[in-house]
Amino acid sequence: MFGFRGGESDETVTRKTGYRIDAKRQWSCRTTLDLSEIKNEEQLITLVKVRYNPPYETVRTDVQGWMAGKQF
Repeated sequence: MFGFRGGESDETVTRKTGYRIDAKRQWSCRTTLDLSEIKNEEQLITLVKVRYNPPYETVRTDVQGWMAGKQF
């Protein structure tokens, strides 16, 4: 999701970097390494839930709201 696969366009790298920076603002306890290893929405939900421990549905709603309109 936030990680780079190699061979991606400069535009894709810039977009993913921006998303990762924005995610760090949203969930400040996450490191760049944490976020670069996220491959899908469910992993991001789990990562946020483990750290903050809110109800799963709350985290899922927050993550889906944050992801809305973004192209990964």
